[in-house]
Amino acid sequence: MIKVNCLNPIAAIGLDNLTDQYEMTENFAEADAVLVRSASMHELELPENLLAVARAGAGVNNIPLDKCADQGIVVFNAPGANANGVKELVVAALMLASRDIIGGIDWARENKDDPEIGKKMEKVKSKYAGTEIKGKKLGVIGLGAIGVLVANAANRLGMDVYGCDPFLSVNHALNLSRDITLVKTREEIFRECDYITVHVPLLDDTKEMINKDTIAMMKDGVIILNYARDILVNVDDMKAAVESGKVRKYMCDFPDVRFADMKNVIATPHLGASTAESEDNCAIMAVDEIRDYIENGNIKNSVNYPACDAGVCDTQGRIAICHKNVPHMLSQFTAVFSAEGINIENMVNKSRGNYAYTVLDIVSASNDTLIEKLNAIDGVLKARIVK
Repeated sequence: MIKVNCLNPIAAIGLDNLTDQYEMTENFAEADAVLVRSASMHELELPENLLAVARAGAGVNNIPLDKCADQGIVVFNAPGANANGVKELVVAALMLASRDIIGGIDWARENKDDPEIGKKMEKVKSKYAGTEIKGKKLGVIGLGAIGVLVANAANRLGMDVYGCDPFLSVNHALNLSRDITLVKTREEIFRECDYITVHVPLLDDTKEMINKDTIAMMKDGVIILNYARDILVNVDDMKAAVESGKVRKYMCDFPDVRFADMKNVIATPHLGASTAESEDNCAIMAVDEIRDYIENGNIKNSVNYPACDAGVCDTQGRIAICHKNVPHMLSQFTAVFSAEGINIENMVNKSRGNYAYTVLDIVSASNDTLIEKLNAIDGVLKARIVK
């Protein structure tokens, strides 16, 4: 029986996909698999028997990736599962930034009891006038699952869209409208665009990519949207830019005490993926990833181990090994099977940085003796019987 622990509430539509082979547990220490959303795992002691962690969402800043990798724990996320929910919030932010809709709503509420409200609104509405987005230049930095949807939606709304992503995948490129102008550098977007939206992961290269130096490259009155990661923007530099008017509006999904109530800043409390549909999609994807790894040894959408698809096992046994990416590992594995007189029918080996993953299909049933010998090899982090 595989024991599954949920560190956060996970949508039932995903959990319902677990079969009778799985049992829910509230005890993290006995979990074989963990499902998590926003709960921090950095201070937790990881159970020795833990095989996998699946994040029901995209960001994995709350999970100690290297610590997990060193213990042979595969960490998954759910890229693209919440993409439409985030895209829709970004489109809403474009409208809110361009026209003072919120100011107008506040005025209507403040004057709700005034019998002359109908007459007065004609006199005050110019205070809340704005601009249209049609014909304006939008720069989309990061053309992953969300960035592509944002770029295509903005294009359909009549915006002149520029996109930048040095790691643009073939799949995402095929889904990108032909009307999108691709540029090679972020600096081109900083200099040319009226609106800039960021959709990149947090890396050394992207941390605080929006700062006083890059803002200085931008047009006066630029509108900046950040619905990806709070640390992509230097908060103090953004605050100064908004106060000076260099940035007309800053729209983000990450409130900060330094600007949460500032004029021309509209911050929402991390609502990007907070839709019933996104939560369902993330839960389904996370559970499917756990099941495919536990039942077949396959890895898809891992953030700390290589992708590996060995298919469904049609031999008598299958063993999966998480190990260091160092020389002579495969020869040591095959030596163990040879010593036991077991023939290897098929083998898949993949690597990613310092870590590697090997799946071996054998012509006889797997046994604990094999696992003990494999785990004893220097560099093996976790070997287990799949079948």
